Amino acid sequence: MIELRTPAQIEEMRPAGRFVASVLTALLEKADVGVNLLELDELAHRMIREQGAESCYIDYHPSFGASPFGKVLCTSVNDAVLHGLPHDYVLADGDLVSLDFAVSVDGWVSDSAVSKVVGTPREEDLRLIELTEVALAAGIEQARSGNRMGDISHAIGSVAHEAGLSVNLQFGGHGVGRTMHGDPHVANDGRPGRGLKLKPGLVIAIEPWFLHTTDEIYIDADGWTIKSKDGSRGAHSEHTIAITDGDPIVFTARD
Repeated sequence: MIELRTPAQIEEMRPAGRFVASVLTALLEKADVGVNLLELDELAHRMIREQGAESCYIDYHPSFGASPFGKVLCTSVNDAVLHGLPHDYVLADGDLVSLDFAVSVDGWVSDSAVSKVVGTPREEDLRLIELTEVALAAGIEQARSGNRMGDISHAIGSVAHEAGLSVNLQFGGHGVGRTMHGDPHVANDGRPGRGLKLKPGLVIAIEPWFLHTTDEIYIDADGWTIKSKDGSRGAHSEHTIAITDGDPIVFTARD
């Protein structure tokens, strides 16, 4: 069921977005060569406790997950691109890591993701991250009352296709509210002018994720981490936004 939020509820959702943004900012500063993924998860966990927030991940157990997730942060490294389960791994020079984080504050959820190369970057990795960010901005620009969901999806997909990338449609954006995942689905490619008509009060997470040379994925033996089938690297960017009568509100903006 798709729910539209009132202006008052939209205001109530802002603290969750600000907190998610602050945690990702801290994680970006912390993530570096020699840092263990478990240290990143612990930092996020500590900030959740200090805020009095509630993790959306730790007890999360959807049909595609092998077991409850058990951590508060997704850390996807190199050929992993989504749902990376933090484990005992020390980031090495040149690693591309994507950090995905969602919590509930006062009953309202925000969800956001960002990617970074630690140490000495490869130019193609920086370009891939940039493409997800450009696609995210393009999708947000189309998130306006009167447009349709296909306009958002088409804007994202166009960025990928123009760069010669293929797009996986198994996982994408989603509705956000009292829970992390809800209707509607926000695909990362689509046809303009098609799909759900966008109305003020609709809150969604838009999340482009691309792989260098494939759109085929598989789930790692840990039962969660999604990796590219050909071993190519992936990047992921995400914001939670609200559609209004004017410009969209980006709850999780880090500026």
